[in-house]
Amino acid sequence: MEKYQTIHLVKGEDLNHHGTLFAARAASWFVETAFIAAASEYKSPSNIVCRNLHGMSFKKTVKNGSLIKLTSRVAYCGKTSLMVYVSVEDSMTGDIVIDGFLTFVTVNEETGKKIEHNISLDEPKDEEEKEIREKAILLRKTLVNN
Repeated sequence: MEKYQTIHLVKGEDLNHHGTLFAARAASWFVETAFIAAASEYKSPSNIVCRNLHGMSFKKTVKNGSLIKLTSRVAYCGKTSLMVYVSVEDSMTGDIVIDGFLTFVTVNEETGKKIEHNISLDEPKDEEEKEIREKAILLRKTLVNN
């Protein structure tokens, strides 16, 4: 699947009381970037809704003035759902500072009922994409069994 990227400059208004990236601001960017992947693959933004943020795991702190690159891609396709993986990279160091998965559901715009999206995954382009898809499948199995 295609990768979608956005870049943000972390500014003073994006910080928490510790002087690092506020989790709520990061979550907003995280969901937005994931939505871009889901809506772009489905080709109809008005029929996509976020159902679940499965985890947004901070690996490192993000400080004021950091340039961060958010990369999203669809990692799993159900009949009506798309699970998207998002990684956030410090553009200067290349370190992954945040990552996680979100699930979006395709819905009828008028009724809000789930509708099938008819999207299927292509073959993984590299080992990284293969690993991301395997993690998504494991997460999906965990969610279904709980």
